[in-house]
Amino acid sequence: MARFLIGTIPLVGHVNPALPIARQLIERGHEVWWYTGTALQSKVEATGARFVPIRTGMDFSDPKNIPDSLLEKRKSLKGLAQFKYDFKYFFTDSAVGQVKDFTDILREFPADVLLSDVCFFGAAWVHEKSGPPWAALGITALGIVSSDTAPFGLGMQPDASMFGRWRNSCLNWVFQRALLRDLTDYINQVRASVELPPYQKNFFDAVVSPYLFLQGTVPAFEYPRSNLPPQLHFIGPYLPEPPASFTFPVWWDDMKNGKPVIHVTQGTVATETDDLIVPTLQALADEDVLVVAATGGQPIETIKLNPLPENARIEQFIPYYHLLPHVDVMITNGGYNGVQAALAYGVPLVAAGQTEEKPEIGARIEWSGVGINLKTKTPTPTQIKNAVKKILSSPQYRQNAERLKADIADYDAPKIAATLLEQLAATKQPVFVSS
Repeated sequence: MARFLIGTIPLVGHVNPALPIARQLIERGHEVWWYTGTALQSKVEATGARFVPIRTGMDFSDPKNIPDSLLEKRKSLKGLAQFKYDFKYFFTDSAVGQVKDFTDILREFPADVLLSDVCFFGAAWVHEKSGPPWAALGITALGIVSSDTAPFGLGMQPDASMFGRWRNSCLNWVFQRALLRDLTDYINQVRASVELPPYQKNFFDAVVSPYLFLQGTVPAFEYPRSNLPPQLHFIGPYLPEPPASFTFPVWWDDMKNGKPVIHVTQGTVATETDDLIVPTLQALADEDVLVVAATGGQPIETIKLNPLPENARIEQFIPYYHLLPHVDVMITNGGYNGVQAALAYGVPLVAAGQTEEKPEIGARIEWSGVGINLKTKTPTPTQIKNAVKKILSSPQYRQNAERLKADIADYDAPKIAATLLEQLAATKQPVFVSS
């Protein structure tokens, strides 16, 4: 039996991917402790893991714990500025408390391996301070710097041609030396506060564990890179598990009337219904389709349409396990886990997101041919209607999505991850991809 200490940023999109892995480890007889926010305690404990709350620093699993000034400043920023703000004040600042808490926890629970999502820096920093080896969960598009790809965040297609490599090298230089310089300096200042030296590499590469990196997708959805590290394993998506219980809405059988089912989701972070749900309902109100909307937990009353279209069905949350088998097109702001779930069911996508890392996910949807990237956070009803009609009338999108569905079916992420983590726990050595 091995001991695993999991650490995740206290947000649903960072916790959910690790749930089936924790459950798998426990079913194999291992002991798992899991450190994250208190609002996520029930999710953690449902796997059989021991929940450990955040003791030091800000637990932003409950928005009430976030200072208003921090939220107001974040809302005023867009694009790269908001991306850097999140990394500074939510992820990097949190690492100080993570280091202290993990150090204390390890005295009581001497874990063999630390497992964290890529934004939870504390596990790597504790390892640097003579802690156990750490493994990382890739819960979003890969950010590894490469001569084959443009910098992460621009949402640009890869180009490994001679010109493309020149373009990529120039852009990567500008990003690292200029646009991200203040972020690198900030991270290094925080590292100094916990007696760690400055990073000798950019932070996109620094979050890749030298022992084991588990990327939650299949190769066909990720840009090819000639410099992929040997300890990076594609393990397939972290798919949502069947819910323990679900009360089906009274309208559920409406999805069986032969009309195309269009699902629109606002995700769980950028949840403004006016961005995507409202224009989708407007766009498809007169079309012969059924629109199923999920607000990401926001009250349905936040949808300011009166009356609601007759072909709309709206809920705060609908488990993908039950919904996606009925869906013909999914309209999304580009949340990574939701996109992967859609592809696991062969559902083509319309992407419209510009916050966090969503431009990169939209770009991969376009690159892999599984959908249309609208390249905006606030699409117009006309843009949405045209995109949905194009996907419904163009079989290549469904065919490409079905191709990824077949790829995904060859992977069992929890079992693959558990096997690799067991190897790391046993050997304490990097776990390389077999040649």
